[in-house]
Amino acid sequence: MELVDRIRSRFEQDGDFFIEEHIWAGRPVRVMGFKSLIDLPRTWANLQTSIREADWNGSQDPIAFLSVLAHIGQVLSEPNEDTLYSALTSGSLIVSCPDPKVYLQVLPVPVTLHRGIEQPINENVLQGAASAFSDDLLTNVGLMKKELNTEKLCTKMYLTGKNTPRKITLMYLEGQVKPDLLREVKERLEANKHQDIYNVQRLSKSLGFHPWSALPKFYTTELPIEAAYALRQGRLLLFIDRLPLALILPALVSDIFMMENDRNYSAMFMYIIRGLRLAGILIDLIIPALYVALVSVNPEVLRIELALTIAESRSGVPYPAFIETMLLLIVLELIIVASVRLPKSIGPTLTVVGGIILGQAVVQARLVSSLLIIILAATSIANSTVVGFQNSLPLRLYKYLTLILAALFGILGIMSGLVILCAFFASATTYGIPYLHFFKPKDDSSG
Repeated sequence: MELVDRIRSRFEQDGDFFIEEHIWAGRPVRVMGFKSLIDLPRTWANLQTSIREADWNGSQDPIAFLSVLAHIGQVLSEPNEDTLYSALTSGSLIVSCPDPKVYLQVLPVPVTLHRGIEQPINENVLQGAASAFSDDLLTNVGLMKKELNTEKLCTKMYLTGKNTPRKITLMYLEGQVKPDLLREVKERLEANKHQDIYNVQRLSKSLGFHPWSALPKFYTTELPIEAAYALRQGRLLLFIDRLPLALILPALVSDIFMMENDRNYSAMFMYIIRGLRLAGILIDLIIPALYVALVSVNPEVLRIELALTIAESRSGVPYPAFIETMLLLIVLELIIVASVRLPKSIGPTLTVVGGIILGQAVVQARLVSSLLIIILAATSIANSTVVGFQNSLPLRLYKYLTLILAALFGILGIMSGLVILCAFFASATTYGIPYLHFFKPKDDSSG
């Protein structure tokens, strides 16, 4: 079976695929592609114009015919079925000529299937550029080239996967990135090009990261200014086609509380903002556990007036402080997940009204204390001060560690939990780069 026939049988059940026969310079050709990816009327008009303008001279010489085809598209030398499949699914037009036997890849007029450059959805910018990455890979690369107008910006493209081919782009600044980090990532991407990579989990697996890691290996952002700063630090940037995010490798502890956009304020306000974020991290980790420790294990630490106030707020509550706190934390997590999944038109209303009604109802029913409602509200606000949604997820998990240790050992358990977290952060590495490492651009003289 010929290659064209195998391609035809492969897409036999696909109504979007077309294959048509035409005559070019007295020679039969077959043209194939996907209707949803190609603007057919404009593409046919461009092809007919190119064919009419070609200098055929009525020649039937195969060499002259090939030279003219080379001006219309790219002649593929001995392609296989997978090569043609990848070209078709990427939006190209394939022309098959039986005499001489040659395949031509033509770049057609594409159908616009991606949104334009819009404002960021998940990362608010108060003072800075409001452009965000889009679903189109080339658009994202173009945004980075505009942000970093330098010849040192290097871009390498990979086509990964057999069943669902997907493009991946690796970007870095020559002279800034560590050679060992760059070599390791390149080798792993080259070695796993056969794997289907269409989400961050599969990319993490192909790069050799543990799937159950409690620390994020990528810092994801939809802001070109943040991605550009990461490149100047000497980190790597990865784009996956149809994913409107930049994946910065490796992720560091500074990503939790530092943003490049902070530098658009004066130095004093920049450090105040970052200090508030650090305070929010500590509040998120400590306050729920501290409530359990002081109520259940170490009430003698409190002053007598405060101890009596807390005891009065908990009068009639049938559960221990640990169970009470865990129940409300789980309800709070459910509210956060629901706010993400609900439609934007009704999500904020339902979550706010539901939270107020639920909080007042459980207090009046004497299921939890009113003080705990205040503490968990402060915890939720503190967790939202963290930079990046992917960085807030591990913190929401770590606070359960300190909470369990506080229920067992009191204040000593909280300190032990913080020590365990610090040791865990200190031991985490990505390709030999510690998680607590701080990159600094070579041209950056400030803090």
